[in-house]
Amino acid sequence: MRKCYFTSKSIHEKSLQMLQELETFRKRHKIDFKSGHCALLILDIQRFFLDESSHAHIPSASAIIPKIKNLMDAFLNNNLPVILTRHLNTQKDANLMDKWWRDLITEENPLSEITPELKHPSAIVIKKTQYDAFYKTSLEDVLRKNGITQIVVTGLMTHLCCETTSRSAFVRGFEVFFAIDGTATYNEDFHRATLLNLSHGFATPVLCEEIKEQLRVLTK
Repeated sequence: MRKCYFTSKSIHEKSLQMLQELETFRKRHKIDFKSGHCALLILDIQRFFLDESSHAHIPSASAIIPKIKNLMDAFLNNNLPVILTRHLNTQKDANLMDKWWRDLITEENPLSEITPELKHPSAIVIKKTQYDAFYKTSLEDVLRKNGITQIVVTGLMTHLCCETTSRSAFVRGFEVFFAIDGTATYNEDFHRATLLNLSHGFATPVLCEEIKEQLRVLTK
């Protein structure tokens, strides 16, 4: 079930191929990037999913971190919001997460920490308890207060937290750019299924470099 479909060597070519397969949706739902009103959302890049000793290890996760880091730096350099989420649960707030997965990421667990590569004093960190980063969190308030109307979704896992949060953003009126090479999950089938579904009805599929280029062009 778990396969390493993204590596540091393959991620560019493979994600470009995925993007090309979704070009029909991109043309149909074209959204102009608005640099001054966009935030970068980085979901759950925690050691729980990165450590090879963890039962939840995602083999392709390490390949997306440099892409996200470069995008994060671009947003911060342009004084645009960067928001990281950290998934944490207790028995009281887990709800079906506990029944479904039979394991909780607790705050006391060292593996719950966000990977050091993506820690930055200017980034906002929001704790969440469900797939949806908007559910019972301050995320929407943070976005509204900063005049944000668009978000770029990156992180883990593509078909769970990233997809659910993208759908939730859409119904709240935020335009969503979904980073093909800035998200990862257990296998390519899950990844592609999310890309197809979101591209059809919820989000614009993009590559991280495309967003970086838009930032360079629009802030000159």
